[in-house]
Amino acid sequence: MRPRTPPSPVRPVDPVTPLTPASPKLGGFPDASLPRADGRVALVTGANRGLGRAVALGLARLGARVLVGARERAAGDAVVSAIRAEDLLAETLVLDISDEQHLERASGALGSIDVLVNNAAILPDQGVPGLEVPLAMLRRTFEVNTVGAIALVQRVAPGMRARGYGRIVNVSSDWGSLAMMASHQLAYRVSKAALNAATRVLADELRGFGVLVNAVHPGWVRTDMGGVGAQREPEAAADTVLWLATLPADGPTDGFFNDRRAHAW
Repeated sequence: MRPRTPPSPVRPVDPVTPLTPASPKLGGFPDASLPRADGRVALVTGANRGLGRAVALGLARLGARVLVGARERAAGDAVVSAIRAEDLLAETLVLDISDEQHLERASGALGSIDVLVNNAAILPDQGVPGLEVPLAMLRRTFEVNTVGAIALVQRVAPGMRARGYGRIVNVSSDWGSLAMMASHQLAYRVSKAALNAATRVLADELRGFGVLVNAVHPGWVRTDMGGVGAQREPEAAADTVLWLATLPADGPTDGFFNDRRAHAW
């Protein structure tokens, strides 16, 4: 039997790094060229750590009132406290995007969202061949990575369309790119490919209403999911997310981006 070799090694978990103010080492965060988001309400899911934390901080520094989406209040409150320490606006929204009851309880807050960053995701099948991934794991990955993200868009889009303004950013991955598809991590890969497809469908349905919908591949990021081997810090990966979250009215929609450049679907 030919040995099965995953395309990339299993990455160990990286400890969560606390939020810190912009510093010379980061060259300032976020990029000073990004538009302000004053008066906008932004929801970032999975914002209690990693890339989501960096995006939440970046949007707050750009002037948005940020809802820090987290499954546990204590985890969300820790991020909110760090953001408020800079005299910025943030509050916790306890939200499990795969739980219909959570979505219903949050429906009041969701109606006011101007910017949605669908960042929450799971990668339970790291290094697992597609022929061996348990179907229960496949279903759970879709519930979080695809269905949960779509459910949020369905709830925030009516308000965005009515106000004539909305920015939706779906955090995807090159592992979900059909052009770059390979073996292993089937549950994660296919769930992200489906999220990319949903991005295109929803972008087309919202075209002409002032609502821009895009997907982003943030790169291999030093987070709990990315692990210690990743070379990219969350703040660097957050740049393209923040760019898409603050696009001008004539900005792109129905796109897949990495480092502010088009990425292969």
